[in-house]
Amino acid sequence: MTARIGVVTFPGTLDDQDSLRAVRIAGAEPVSLWHRDKDLHQVDAVVLAGGFSYGDYLRAGAISRFSPVMETIIEQAKAGMPVLGICNGFQILTEAHLLPGAMLRNNHLHFICRDQKLKVENAETAWTSDYASGQEISVPLKNMDGRYVADEHTLDELEAEGRVAFRYLDTNPNGSLRDIAGITNAAGNVVGLMPHPEHAVEPLIGTGRTDGLGFFTSILKKLVNA
Repeated sequence: MTARIGVVTFPGTLDDQDSLRAVRIAGAEPVSLWHRDKDLHQVDAVVLAGGFSYGDYLRAGAISRFSPVMETIIEQAKAGMPVLGICNGFQILTEAHLLPGAMLRNNHLHFICRDQKLKVENAETAWTSDYASGQEISVPLKNMDGRYVADEHTLDELEAEGRVAFRYLDTNPNGSLRDIAGITNAAGNVVGLMPHPEHAVEPLIGTGRTDGLGFFTSILKKLVNA
């Protein structure tokens, strides 16, 4: 049997179907998860997809963090279950304190939608092992509250521990400190990033490249070989 990867839908989630499709293309079994259901239905990993859950009221991800499904995800993530947060999912992970720091409004105060070059900084997490450290990839980016911030001590700690997973290349699209596009927890099972790898898994859509597919093949290989 192949790995089962769940994708959570909150009110306002936009990219759950794209994430489910990416999981399927990678060769895993996609499982839809509803935010009000605490049961993860025996999935082996979870994706928190992008969008504008609860309309980004209060703060992006602040309400979703308290959805019933998050109680189980937080518990399972701390026990080692792989969790990927994409865009709004990354915001939810910071609100849930599964990842440090916070996401603020883009420094130019505009919504941005573009293809974005990234540098892979950590290729040893559950979600990035199919990449090489230093590899350059291009995936779509679309956000309004995408500016990653943290205090200097936290930033220094992330750098020292190799927990910066991705950095923006060529241009910093939102003012994120130290060009950080994505980070991981210390264990490497929880990863969050603002760009959208699920939109770059087949040549027909997104960037016209498959640079984002490695997220989903990485986790599949880890789960199958576990």
